[in-house]
Amino acid sequence: MAMITDHILTWVTFVPLLGAVALWLFGRREGPARIFALAVSLVDFVLSLHLWFHFDAARGDDQFVERVAWIGNGQVSYHLGCDGISLVLALLTTFLGPLIILSTWKAITSRVREFLAFFLLLQTAMLGTFLARDMLLFYVFWEAMLIPMYFIIGIWGGQRRIYAAVKFFIFTMVGSVFMLVGILYLFFQSGSMELTSFLNLNLEHNAQLWLFAAFFLAFAIKVPVFPLHTWLPDAHVEAPTAGSVVLAGVLLKMGTYGMLRFAMPLFPQGVAYFAPAVSILAVIGIIYGALVALVQPDIKKLVAYSSVSHLGFVVLGLFSLNSLGVAGGVFQMLAHGLSTGALFLLVGVIYERRHTREISEFGGLAHVMPLYATFFMIATLASIGLPGLAGFVGEFTILLGTFTSEFLPAARVMAILAATGVVLGAFFMLWMVQRVFFGRLANDANKNLPDLSWREVVVLVPLLVFMFVLGVHPGLVLDKVDLSIQKVLAPLEAQLVPHSPAGHAAIPGGGEEGAPAILLVNSDAEDLR
Repeated sequence: MAMITDHILTWVTFVPLLGAVALWLFGRREGPARIFALAVSLVDFVLSLHLWFHFDAARGDDQFVERVAWIGNGQVSYHLGCDGISLVLALLTTFLGPLIILSTWKAITSRVREFLAFFLLLQTAMLGTFLARDMLLFYVFWEAMLIPMYFIIGIWGGQRRIYAAVKFFIFTMVGSVFMLVGILYLFFQSGSMELTSFLNLNLEHNAQLWLFAAFFLAFAIKVPVFPLHTWLPDAHVEAPTAGSVVLAGVLLKMGTYGMLRFAMPLFPQGVAYFAPAVSILAVIGIIYGALVALVQPDIKKLVAYSSVSHLGFVVLGLFSLNSLGVAGGVFQMLAHGLSTGALFLLVGVIYERRHTREISEFGGLAHVMPLYATFFMIATLASIGLPGLAGFVGEFTILLGTFTSEFLPAARVMAILAATGVVLGAFFMLWMVQRVFFGRLANDANKNLPDLSWREVVVLVPLLVFMFVLGVHPGLVLDKVDLSIQKVLAPLEAQLVPHSPAGHAAIPGGGEEGAPAILLVNSDAEDLR
């Protein structure tokens, strides 16, 4: 037992990989392969609970640290660590794993062993991304994620699956190349791939601008931030249900996690320079995603565009540059993973029965599938931010953090515009629910549809329970992440100057009126121009 607890991060990260290898080597029959994969994911979840119950929220630094020299006498190391931010995202990943595998019992009928192996491989890559503290190790996990996701979409997806898989791969790969260049530049400056070594660098202003842009591009594509979002609806629509759930539940969070963990603390002057523009893109994404979702005839595509809107809220919270907004952003990552993951699972349920996702094909489903309609309604209300459910806490905290931000120009205007996205989100989601579930049962094809099976209920109930738990007791998560957020923001707080009420930044020692709205304490006047 001590061997496991002493290396708990390694076990949590690589147990799914061991399961994937075992499936490839021995899992010839479908039934045992499914049971084995489910057992592996459950074991991984149980192991990850050790992190939750033994995590010390009174510390903001990394815990359960494992570090072994890997390449070049320790210049590159196998270095894992877990702070509050990594903790909640790793738990989200291991929590969703068994539920996703259980949801595939009837949905995936061909090449079952290969699908399950790819999914377990994907889980290792996602966990490694959240826990790695060596930048080369992080990049290995970040890129490794592409391979299983490409095959999951490309083999088990819909009619345009190859197009969607290739588009997803190219978009993500292009952004990652720029980040790799930035990582190599920082390595040659510091002589080590350790994240702490990168944080200790004193980079000049222009270098920070270029490096922030390189890292941000990679992360913005993964989120995705408007206008880099076009791969997401295609990937969601063509992916199998399990692929959509893991995309919405975890993969998109890798982008916002990367912004918070790497781009923001490493390049505070770049953050200060680009924060207004990024915030504007986030607000555009919130409103654009909601407006496009409003006109979608396909339920799954509607939920996909809602993700563009919701992740816009997360980015806005992160770039409010205060602890309240950032905490809201982290909480919203978790809330979105639960609610949107549940919605994609529910869309998959109806698709298995009718083999269509067109809203016009339904109507009055609540008459024949009352339990399904109840679950769908709860997930919808969580998605649109009903008080008492997890989505409300995230969105409210983000809007409050943005509204009170001292570092963004026109912060209050941005918060008000973002709030219109909440209204639009409620409108398009509830309108979709009204058309699908209420009114007259007009289509004869829907009259004999079976309600949720026990397996589907088992998959959905844990998600719905935690929507309520986090909505009523948000401190369960916020207390874990508070000090970690403060530590990540510390390099920024040393650089940023509060924005004055007149609309211009206060420049220490005096400065010209009308200067950029976010300025830096230690920048040269030449750089500011």
